[in-house]
Amino acid sequence: MPTSLEIKHAHYSIAGIKAQNEDSCGVVIPDEPLLKTKGIAVVIADGMSASDDGKLASESCVKSFLSDYFSTPETWSVKSSGQKILAASNRWLHGQGQRKYQSHQGMVTTLSALVFKSNTAYIFHVGDTRIYRLRNNDLEQLTNDHRFTVSKEKSYLSRALGIDLHVDIDYKKLAVETGDIYIQLTDGVYDFITDQKIKDLVSDNKASLETASQAIVEMAVNNKSDDNLTCQLVKVTRLPKENENEFYDKLTELPFPPTLEPGLILDGYKVIRHLFSNKRTEVYLVQDTETNENIVMKAPSVNYQDDPEYINQFLHEEWAGRRINNPHVLKILETTRKRTALYYITEYIEGCSLRQWLDDNPRPSLNQVRTFSKQIERGLRAFHRLEMIHQDLKPENILIDKNETLKIIDFGSAKIAGIEEIYLPIEVNNILGTIDYTAPEYHIGDSGSNRSDIYSLGVIVYEMLTGHLPYGKDMTARNIKRARYISLKRYNPEIPVWVDKAIEKAVHINPENRFSILSEFTYALNKPDSSLVNSDYVPLIKRDPVRSWQIISFILLLINIILIYKLNI
Repeated sequence: MPTSLEIKHAHYSIAGIKAQNEDSCGVVIPDEPLLKTKGIAVVIADGMSASDDGKLASESCVKSFLSDYFSTPETWSVKSSGQKILAASNRWLHGQGQRKYQSHQGMVTTLSALVFKSNTAYIFHVGDTRIYRLRNNDLEQLTNDHRFTVSKEKSYLSRALGIDLHVDIDYKKLAVETGDIYIQLTDGVYDFITDQKIKDLVSDNKASLETASQAIVEMAVNNKSDDNLTCQLVKVTRLPKENENEFYDKLTELPFPPTLEPGLILDGYKVIRHLFSNKRTEVYLVQDTETNENIVMKAPSVNYQDDPEYINQFLHEEWAGRRINNPHVLKILETTRKRTALYYITEYIEGCSLRQWLDDNPRPSLNQVRTFSKQIERGLRAFHRLEMIHQDLKPENILIDKNETLKIIDFGSAKIAGIEEIYLPIEVNNILGTIDYTAPEYHIGDSGSNRSDIYSLGVIVYEMLTGHLPYGKDMTARNIKRARYISLKRYNPEIPVWVDKAIEKAVHINPENRFSILSEFTYALNKPDSSLVNSDYVPLIKRDPVRSWQIISFILLLINIILIYKLNI
């Protein structure tokens, strides 16, 4: 059976000599599928004693992180989820402190959070709570104390949640090994016990984390701790490292469907006709026999029945599509009946692909292109908001219905930040697109970003306006760096220069020189940007270095001839 992530944990927290305990801590271990897609969260916080309500501050931050983290989209990376939650908590604490106590120290707390996902630990840290790791009898402090030391006896927090509207959050990720023990402590503990004693007490009590956490706190108490004391321990007991055979068995729990002839009924879906096929998929128009609604069934091609990478991508496409709800993205429908074969169901779009539309309408107006581009942008933004990159945007993967509403289809190549963090026992190639539309960085081994989708959209807009490609048809992976943009005014002189410049920036070979977000490109297509137009001049030495040095050499030669002539007079 495939294994899943598993931990043991314990904590011990007391007020010590103080009237109330302003420390807070907690652990959440969700059920599947969240255990796989989001992982396990472990948090400790220490309300600042000088603040007006440190207890409420620490408790609120721990509770919000442990609940809100698992409410963030499964497509988000751990880093994005954690940082956005802590930024929101910081703003809330600061606002409450200002309103309730009229002070920047009204509600202030430190916080250290651990997220275990797949085979990786992610750390978020603000303040002077600490996280240690004990591995192979080696104790390592993983966090830095945000403290400003005045003297040996006196120090102050230099960073915490709730002090200012903006806060810098330390972040790091590291590989996890089975048997690792992570130790979270507040300063009321580690200021009164040495690291060596912490290591000894954990090592001596590995069989009982409860005993170890209590022993650490009690030793600090005996050493005259004058603060609240909290120790939280987590031991990683199992990692999700299924082998390739287990992974393939899980993928193939459902068989590939047979060739579906008109009239055949599969799981309550009656086949009306075969719509199209390619080497990877078979697509059918079917009718739901319960609702009489016409919908589409997409099934994998039998050519890939023994290919785990392909099957994984097919399942990945349904998973991704069901998490997007946007009028410009094909809607993948939830199946209400048990499936007996591998397929998924989508809405039925009466219309054609953008490729077919362009064949029928070879020279659309600039306003028509802007309208289409805006719709594609809205669909792509739905991907980007979920930290997904489509990666295979092209006219064949965009449908147009009878009302000229555009919808993006085919999510098999989508890169999903949250899924990228999950260990897979197989190599996955997410790049399935063609070189004409896929961003150049992919083909030289770099990873993609939202700017990669902007490149693809820029190519499509260029093609809609000209019927050509911005770098011609001879572009290959080998000559990408030598490729030169062809001004679309060569093919369509009526297009304004500033539109040409906007598209040139969108399809720049270097992603750093493209628009950073989709809305910037859309704006530049509709409003003149003087900075783009004025950037038209490029020095000769950059445009043609060889020619530049030839001219310089010729001038130097002339100077030498003149000098020699004058010396000989």
